[in-house]
Amino acid sequence: MSTCAELIVSLELLVEQKKLRRIALAFARFLMDLGMSNVHQVFCAAVLTELEARGHICLDLNLFAQEPCALLEWEVSVWQQLSADFSFPKTKDGWLAALSVSEHIYVATNRVGEMRVDLFAPVVNEDQRQLLVLQDSRLYLRRYWKDEVLIADAVRGRAAQHINVIAGDVRRWVDVLFDLSGDFLSNSNQRSTADIDAETDWQKVACAIAVRSHFSIITGGPGTGKTYTVARLIALILALSAHPDRLRIALAAPTGKAAARLKQSLDNALNELAQKLGSSLPMKEMSSRIGAARTLHSLLGARPDTRSFRHHAGNQLDIDVLIVDEASMIHLEMMASLLDALPQTTVLVLLGDKDQLASVEAGSVLGDLCGNAETGGYTSETTAYIQQATGQAIASHFSGDRGTIAQQTVMLRKSRRFSGAIGALAAAVNNGNVEEANACFEFDKEVLNWIGHAKQSQLLALAYEGRVGAKGGYRAYLELIQQIPEQIREQASELHTERSVELEETFNQWVMSVLLAFDQFRLLCAVKEGEWGVHSLNAAIEHGLQARGLIKRDSDWYIGRPVMVTRNDYNNNVFNGDIGLALPDVHRNKPTRVYFLDGNKLRSMLASRLRYVETAYAMTVHKSQGSEFSHTALVLPQEMSPVLTRELIYTGITRARNQFSLISPVNQIWHKALSVRTRRDSGLMSVLHLSDDAH
Repeated sequence: MSTCAELIVSLELLVEQKKLRRIALAFARFLMDLGMSNVHQVFCAAVLTELEARGHICLDLNLFAQEPCALLEWEVSVWQQLSADFSFPKTKDGWLAALSVSEHIYVATNRVGEMRVDLFAPVVNEDQRQLLVLQDSRLYLRRYWKDEVLIADAVRGRAAQHINVIAGDVRRWVDVLFDLSGDFLSNSNQRSTADIDAETDWQKVACAIAVRSHFSIITGGPGTGKTYTVARLIALILALSAHPDRLRIALAAPTGKAAARLKQSLDNALNELAQKLGSSLPMKEMSSRIGAARTLHSLLGARPDTRSFRHHAGNQLDIDVLIVDEASMIHLEMMASLLDALPQTTVLVLLGDKDQLASVEAGSVLGDLCGNAETGGYTSETTAYIQQATGQAIASHFSGDRGTIAQQTVMLRKSRRFSGAIGALAAAVNNGNVEEANACFEFDKEVLNWIGHAKQSQLLALAYEGRVGAKGGYRAYLELIQQIPEQIREQASELHTERSVELEETFNQWVMSVLLAFDQFRLLCAVKEGEWGVHSLNAAIEHGLQARGLIKRDSDWYIGRPVMVTRNDYNNNVFNGDIGLALPDVHRNKPTRVYFLDGNKLRSMLASRLRYVETAYAMTVHKSQGSEFSHTALVLPQEMSPVLTRELIYTGITRARNQFSLISPVNQIWHKALSVRTRRDSGLMSVLHLSDDAH
């Protein structure tokens, strides 16, 4: 029988071969020091730690037994040798038998069938705060198990906690807010299922569903009107409230960029509503009390050098309604922290595109909660309420019972923005249809451009100059920097001159024009390293721009340098994902400042105070979430990578507003990426379904 000491030697070899991270090896050694002596248990702990870095919440033993090489991304020969050396089990039951007898693993069991519903009341063995938890056929690190349990319990409890609203009152205001014509109602009984499906106004349905419970999800692709819908939802909540002047409504998003866009979009939509509604609902006065959108870290009160927040179950947030945008970016730990800090009476509305990339950190909470939103799964009670509250008929193929969460989930299905070539390409990619996706590039060559079998010189030319018929290319914003208004140039040359109000306004307008010009175009990369990765391309672009005289790189903080913040810095009010430009101060001999644009507002700080930044001519697709550019160029690498998935491609495409370019040095990589779906193993939906079955 092989020993744990021998296993450690094998794990060290796997680390050297870059099959495992060093932290997986360190965790295995730590458990051995605690007394774990079973080879199979130690190995599973190492694998679990490795999978956490790839976004998985747990080790699914069923998948592990069936496809170990696919799960670990190892060659078959590596697994076969290791399995033979240590007599690994061949089945899920074999792995369960090896794990369930350990005093170092808490086995969470169930009063209903095989697994426990009330996860906080152990039945079989005592919970001694073990670092590992075995739940059903899933092995967890304890902290992820606790987070998953908290989310499942909180989400289901909130969704089931209905608010006492009168459907007739909801209908009256929905008609006003959406200008219902009545044509659909009068003819609904004469229409086919297909016609009903096409004409169901899911935006109205979303509003009606969201006001009847303390939890709801509104999902949909770009251009489906999530923000438009939420503006009307806010108006509906205010209209139905007995004391609208007392309602505390908060807005949040995972990143500063996404939060700023949410606030700007909502302000515009609410102002339009205010003009439309007139005296029937004082929207202007009511919406003026909605504060700025904040990052989730800021909302919860993040504290430096700790993972804990100021707001938690013992010090909850003081808000009545919370709307969170870009929810697909929220990882498991953050969602658990958010739900923990929300009073049971708070209405929580999550907005997001379930088909976008999941969070960088472990978990895919939005995808787990509404992965099957296309099918509806509405009970007869829910469809009856929708009919009464909106006048909308729900097609029979959306009926059923997919559980409590499905009753509070609405998918917006009609894109107002992406009806043309970009929308068709995004849909084809989402469906994994390679032939259809390829054909899209022939549909409208002014909108879509594919540089196949690309050379880096072609990519750099696109970065410098843009392409025919499309905005972008970094020359535009850099030339604008060189055209600093004469008024600013003249006054800045006088050391004793103080800024006048006119100079301040002129300078701010110029800065905003530069930032907006920069945001017209962006290179998005799938990977960070390699010839076609972020780091290499940023260096190459800088070199080329300097050779063309567009930048003068005489220091790290040269004028025109675009930077992305890589860590939250609460002291300086900058957050991970914020993008700014290094520009001159209006006064001569003043240090360079970095300017950020939040909607239509500027903020700036001394460049020397920014510690965690990187140059951002090119950025990863992950970092682009929550952003939008007139012309987006997606750069694929020469070789397949675990990050190259259908979701990544879809997210890159949907960052483009008007034009999209694809750069692929090896065309086959594009085709392969469309066949790979992101997989994030978790037990969230299993726990939720168990809860529904138990009730």
